[in-house]
Parts: sequence; structure tokens; C-alpha cells
Amino acid sequence: MALYIVMAIIAYLIGSISFSVIISKKMAGFDVREKGSGNAGSTNMLRSVGKKAAAITLICDVLKGVVAIILAIILGNIFKDSNKELLLQIAGVAVVIGHTFPIFFGFKGGKGVATSLGILLMSNWQIGLICLVFALVLMILTRMVSLGSCMAAILFPVLTLFINEHYTVLTEGKSGNVYFIYSVIMAIIVLYNHRSNIKRILNGTENKLSFKK
Repeated sequence: MALYIVMAIIAYLIGSISFSVIISKKMAGFDVREKGSGNAGSTNMLRSVGKKAAAITLICDVLKGVVAIILAIILGNIFKDSNKELLLQIAGVAVVIGHTFPIFFGFKGGKGVATSLGILLMSNWQIGLICLVFALVLMILTRMVSLGSCMAAILFPVLTLFINEHYTVLTEGKSGNVYFIYSVIMAIIVLYNHRSNIKRILNGTENKLSFKK
């Protein structure tokens, strides 16, 4: 039990490093949460600070998920009697919660999409790529980042029911179904973080990106 608690704490602290706040203060002299949508994420960084800052933020947020999963895999290999799938899942959920409610930045963070992408790619590259392409296509067609993010989050649990290969951690004899509840929790977190966006999408007032800029 102690191992899982330690993993949760470490992953949460990793997630709590809000790169958007750090980078916006460094590059623009203000906290990105005070501008635009008030969200500490790549999209608001793009609108409020610029492309370079947004790109750096996106990469750093993805890496948070990557690092958390790598640590879970390492710990699982060290403690061979542990439930390796559960260890990975705890790391994934905790790092996204940390990103959303960062202890170092007043518990006001981002929506966890980029960090979730890092987690997905490290957990199962096939599912990660499918969700990424699906999200990008929707974003291009609708120009709404939030819609692509939410629909990809919903797609994640569906894919775990049908894909049983390419999992970084999957004990012999188990199927991808062991990740279903975990994927549902991850999807709920992302959808909850986008609740205001979902309302705007339904009302037809959601902000759209301009690819001409």
C-alpha cells in the first residue's frame, strides 16, 4: 500500500509543476491565468502569449505525463510483487489531478489534455496515436480545441475494450479491459475540466482557433 501512496504523491507533485505559469511569467511578465480564458494550458498560452510559449508549454505538459508513467514502470520493475497496472494507473490519475489542482500554484491549473496525451502515448502508443489523430481531425474541422479534446477523452475508454496489444504494462493473461475503469476516470477528469467549454459548445458560443494567424 505504501508504494502506491508514494507513487500517487510523486506523480501529483510532478503534475503540480505548472509550466504555463512559469513560462508566461518568464516570457511575457504576467501569469497566463490572469489573461484570456484564465486557464493554465497551451491554448490560452497561444492566445495570450504566443506560438513559441504555447509550443514549449505543450511539450513540457506532455512530458509530465511521460515522466510519471516512466517512474511507475521503474517502480513496478523494482517492486516485482506490486500490481504494475495499478501502479501505472495511479500515476496517470495523480499527475493529471496535480496538473488540474497544482499545490505549488494555488490549486488553479490546466485541463490536463496535454498531460493525458503523454500518459496515453506511454501507456499504449496505439491508443495514444488514435486519440491524438482523432482529436486533431476534429480540431481542424471545427476549429475547437475543446471539442477535439473531449471527444478523444470519450474515445479512450471505448478503445480499451477492443485493443489488447501494445500496452507498456500488461501482465500475461490479462486484457486491455483492466484499463477500462482507469480510462473512464481519466475521461471524467478531462470532461469535468471542460464543463464550461461543453456549455459553450452546446450554446454555439465556444471560442474557435484561427489557423490563418
